[in-house]
Amino acid sequence: MNRPETKRTRHRIEVSAPAERVYALIAAVEDWAWVFGPTIHVDREDLGAGRERIHIWATANGDPKGWTSLRELDPTERTVRFRQEVSRPPVASMRGQWRVEPGGDGCLVVLEHEFQAVDGDAAAEAWITRAIRTNSGAELAALKERAETPVREAGLLLEFSDEVHVEGDPADVYDFLHEAGEWEARLPHVARVALEEDTVNIQRLEMDTRAADGGVHTTESVRVCFPRHRIVYKQLRTPELLAVHTGCWEVAQAGSGALVTSFHTVVLAPDAVPRVLGPGADIEKARSAVRDALGRNSRATMERAGAYAQKRACR
Repeated sequence: MNRPETKRTRHRIEVSAPAERVYALIAAVEDWAWVFGPTIHVDREDLGAGRERIHIWATANGDPKGWTSLRELDPTERTVRFRQEVSRPPVASMRGQWRVEPGGDGCLVVLEHEFQAVDGDAAAEAWITRAIRTNSGAELAALKERAETPVREAGLLLEFSDEVHVEGDPADVYDFLHEAGEWEARLPHVARVALEEDTVNIQRLEMDTRAADGGVHTTESVRVCFPRHRIVYKQLRTPELLAVHTGCWEVAQAGSGALVTSFHTVVLAPDAVPRVLGPGADIEKARSAVRDALGRNSRATMERAGAYAQKRACR
């Protein structure tokens, strides 16, 4: 067995935005799913004194992975140190640091990693190095874009939710949402669906959805399932109008039935607005169109899930 060798990488990018704004994006890990392309979902646990534990799911070389890290935040020095508390093969250990250095009209962002591969395997080291290089490049580029063009201030960030109360067992409602491979037969707005679950409770979902105007668009998502109460997802392939789309289904006991809630976070693609909605369309029209389309499909899905649960209750 080889003794694992520690490998080190460093990536950097110059950002034309205040260091404080850039650091805030790095620190706000709960927003990473819409800030960083590789990130699917993050759960955060505050440990006090500038420390936190994060459970993160992200793509690495195209494959969805999950791990747990500890982070130490120093807003004065504008650093965030991290260490994987629970790694997943082929990673044996991983640590590193974000550092934001003010300078000139903006700042320099440096992202460093130190890692060991399981058993020091050379192929594993190459896989990890490639994943770090790909993800670091994507994350730094996204950080630059988000800092230089704040989407919230520009009206490009849209967050909303819908809820439906149903009379039925919450477990049956969850099963309907979890069994997305059956949606082609169960949901009228789904024209085609393909579901893979190579890792338990991590799903890849490709779906053709019918729009209200009769058109069909294809999306591809990664879904992380928390049995019986929550499914979070991120679209890796979005409709043209959306630069980013993340969401969540939540199911909770409510009296004798269930409360089902659908959450959406969307970043609009402004260049696509006139192509999709017409030359005179603006961001407000795009916000309204997206809210209507996603909300309509979500409510239809939740209502069908409720009907499914009610039918099972009558057996």
